[in-house]
Amino acid sequence: MKELLAGSVEDSGSTHIVAVDARVAREASKSPTLGFSADFVTAGPVGADVIRPGDTLSLTIWENVDDGLLTNQGLNATGLSELQVDDEGFIFVPYAGRIRATGNTPDALRLAITDKLKDQTPDPQVLVARAAGDGATVSVLGNTGAQGVFPIERPTRTLSAMLARAGGVAVDPETAQITVTRHGRTGSVWLKDLYSNPRMDIALRGGDVILVEKDTRTFTALGATGAQTRIDFDTPNLTALEAIARVGGLNTNLADPKGVFILRDEPAPVAAAVLRKPGLQGSQRMAYVLDLTQPDGIFNARDFVIRDGDTIYVTEAPYVQWQKTLSVLTGTASSANAISSVAGGG
Repeated sequence: MKELLAGSVEDSGSTHIVAVDARVAREASKSPTLGFSADFVTAGPVGADVIRPGDTLSLTIWENVDDGLLTNQGLNATGLSELQVDDEGFIFVPYAGRIRATGNTPDALRLAITDKLKDQTPDPQVLVARAAGDGATVSVLGNTGAQGVFPIERPTRTLSAMLARAGGVAVDPETAQITVTRHGRTGSVWLKDLYSNPRMDIALRGGDVILVEKDTRTFTALGATGAQTRIDFDTPNLTALEAIARVGGLNTNLADPKGVFILRDEPAPVAAAVLRKPGLQGSQRMAYVLDLTQPDGIFNARDFVIRDGDTIYVTEAPYVQWQKTLSVLTGTASSANAISSVAGGG
């Protein structure tokens, strides 16, 4: 512990040593939470029948004459399939010309086509059907049951519905993170928050990219703990007490419960609040110290939230260090005695 304390700012070092109390635990646990911005949240569901560039339409036109403009001899109906809406939002219909389709529902487009044809053929009847195309699809990537491009249809106009359409998530729901990219803007949410907070179940837009991935955050445990290794997070919020438990707790034969350190580079706003030093610039090296022998030490450890990249270091108890020193001295004396015995025997 002395070596760590020697590197403190007070001793001309570069690390701020901070004893954790209730206030420090509260301030140091503030971190950006996942969620979608207002632009995502306030966007209402799109009309599933609104036509967009890239959509594919099919038309059926009935004419009330035996020899119509579009129909073959002996037929009174003709079908025009796979009419793709161009980038400018138009389609071409024989004898009706270029007609704007974008922004219309199939029924509104039907009326527009009928109006164009009625002066050329008596009482035309038009049916418009829309199949979702490039303009009304989203891409689903990552750890899902099925990756691919899926159309936005009436049952799949929201994020949760589209995830279900893609076969659900293929990772532990506790650590699944959902990211949506739209027109260069990105928002992320934990899967469990998506289902617990209806506001996070955002309406989708054509061109959205949905990425499902496992939580990649880790922390490192060193010193007198049950394990010295790098550990993956298994929950969106992990406290110091839970992190210590994850690595097998403190080594009862070695650990000093007064010397549990959490080491991190703290952003300037958080460091300023913890240290009560407004105006700090740049990230600050922080060593938070938990004393688990104090009455509220366990509570503070329970309230202190671990962040990605943290290092938990548990120091050795003073008597352990003394035992090591004594062992070295005893070992040296034993070796000297052994050499003397050999020399005397020779």
